[in-house]
Amino acid sequence: MATARRQIGYVSTLITESVPLMSYGTATGGSSSSITVSGQNYTLLTFTTSGTLTVTKAGLFDILAVGGGGASGANRSTAHAAGGGAGGLATTTMYLTANATVTVGAGGSGHDFGGQNGTSSFVGSSTIGSTEGGTSGAGGGGGITFADVGYTVYAGGANGGSGGGGQSGKSGGAGTTGQGNSGGSGASGGAEADRGAGGGGGAGGAGANGSLSAGGNGGAALDISSWLGQSAGTTYKAAGGRGARSSGSSGSHGANGTNNANSGDGADGGTNSVAGNSGIVYVRFKV
Repeated sequence: MATARRQIGYVSTLITESVPLMSYGTATGGSSSSITVSGQNYTLLTFTTSGTLTVTKAGLFDILAVGGGGASGANRSTAHAAGGGAGGLATTTMYLTANATVTVGAGGSGHDFGGQNGTSSFVGSSTIGSTEGGTSGAGGGGGITFADVGYTVYAGGANGGSGGGGQSGKSGGAGTTGQGNSGGSGASGGAEADRGAGGGGGAGGAGANGSLSAGGNGGAALDISSWLGQSAGTTYKAAGGRGARSSGSSGSHGANGTNNANSGDGADGGTNSVAGNSGIVYVRFKV
């Protein structure tokens, strides 16, 4: 039986026997560059903001989409700020005959009493999976703090492309299968202020659980270098944000997250809720 291919090196949602019957199309849009993948030349179109993929010849197009990262939580009273989940990272190959809208997902907004998930990135009228990142922590999807009225409510991390971290004994959010990973749980027991929050999940690994001495590390980013025709370890996307601890140390950023500066990274938990990073969409076709 034929199977679909979704590996980073070559991906397709089409039945494998169908692929040779179709040729690659051509298009313009975004920022254009030339790349070589496994000896094959491609044109790469990079969209860092939403725009139009102008199809000049119908055919196949390889897509790699990263959703917007989730916002972090904030430390309020004895609450613990969990890390935001990274945007999901999805790949596919689609056949296009006409122009298509490219939507680049926004990072979730940071609000101390209700941070948000990021939004999905996609090409055309259908999303490439659910690529939004999960929020977490005090004031985020993973826990809301009511410090002004004298009590605190803890909650788990929000689900998303990758899940947000959890607070004070609560579980992290779930990631989307094939696109991201779960967030870490918040620590329980001990003094309330010592309970480190979980780190947000990343496209390359789960967020770590918080402990009574530190917040959890954010989940690792995913190396997409081979898809871009680069040497391994050149380009990473979608790391999880680190969890924080009210009375002490935080975790670390998701591995290769470059201090949460990459597309699709979830935000770090801290004193204030911080917005997640926006996503990115790559479109490539053979030349």
